[in-house]
Amino acid sequence: MSVLMEIAMFPTDVGESKSRYVAEVLKVIKDSGFEYQLTPMATIIEADNIKELTDLIPKMYEALEKMGVGRVYSVVKFDIRPGKKDRLKQKVKSVEKRLNIG
Repeated sequence: MSVLMEIAMFPTDVGESKSRYVAEVLKVIKDSGFEYQLTPMATIIEADNIKELTDLIPKMYEALEKMGVGRVYSVVKFDIRPGKKDRLKQKVKSVEKRLNIG
């Protein structure tokens, strides 16, 4: 099974720039060992099951909490597909192939 989770998580009470906080959340993702892809609007993480990813969410929040933030905004989406692997890369390759760029 392949589960992709797209997540955006950042504080809303710290001013305009969020990169310092997003970097701390990204450290948690990186330390998890899961494949991930940072995008300008969110981060996409791939795991073998939903539980692995849902267990990661509180850890991401705790990293922000340790930074002293008072309010956190988060949006999470899942794409679940049994019988597949490596979709973080394969989905992009499939589209690029159809565009003759991959």
